[in-house]
Amino acid sequence: MGRRPPQTVWQTFCSRLKARVQGEWTELSAEPDHEQARLEPASSADVHMVLTLAGEYGVTVCLEGVPQASETDGPLIVLAPGRQMARCDRLEPNSNRWFVQPGCLLGEMEAKGFQGLANAPAGMTVAAWLADRRQHDWPTGRTNLSGVLHCSVILADNTQAALGPFGQDNRNPLDSLRMQQLIPALFQLMGESETQALRQALWPGRYRLDALEPAEGEDINLAHLMLGHGGDLAWVEWLVLDETVLTGSDPEGWSWPNQEQSWQAQDVDSRIKALFDPVDRFSYPGQTL
Repeated sequence: MGRRPPQTVWQTFCSRLKARVQGEWTELSAEPDHEQARLEPASSADVHMVLTLAGEYGVTVCLEGVPQASETDGPLIVLAPGRQMARCDRLEPNSNRWFVQPGCLLGEMEAKGFQGLANAPAGMTVAAWLADRRQHDWPTGRTNLSGVLHCSVILADNTQAALGPFGQDNRNPLDSLRMQQLIPALFQLMGESETQALRQALWPGRYRLDALEPAEGEDINLAHLMLGHGGDLAWVEWLVLDETVLTGSDPEGWSWPNQEQSWQAQDVDSRIKALFDPVDRFSYPGQTL
């Protein structure tokens, strides 16, 4: 009968992951250097396991539904939030605030009263909407128009963090050593002259770092750092959204910055990416600056 050939690194990753997750698993490609699989996580526990094993085997993680660009080299697993992570419930009766999971569809939210999503793709997931930079092009300092109040995220190193309002009376986001390092570093980056030069009518960077310097009368909200994040800063577990505040952006009217702005924004964006995900565990498969 002969010996069974040894498993490749990809095969070992797949077999270990399939044995430990509850979500629906599909292998998309076994071609060397282009191995791909897709997982619909059943819960956040599945995401934690993906990140653990992806780090061990050198597998890149990306979010399904963001604009696709060039093919990614190396093994890749696509996380696709599905119906097992699709709650959309009011926090309290008659409240304007909703608890929303990443697999909920925008069309479902519009039907429940989110008028700001009337022109958004009905079949787009909340996860893809939050990650798509074109959907979040409000004026510089006006990220409050997203309606995002709070979110819970899982970073590439499996750190879990709750992001939301931030100020003298609310320091909850600094509840872990990882966040105590990350958040001050982001404020320091925002204060540098190169970053301040990007403060124009429309923020030209990929990531909405301008959330740390909101317009007069608005408060800092760290959850807004996830607006347009492309899926490559963190996995978003859930959001709290205010249906009366959310204002639809104009994705058709948005474009990448000119060349001079592009180089400045690219440097700032690369530093933000390095702070959130220094090992490049998360992939951004869409347009790059």
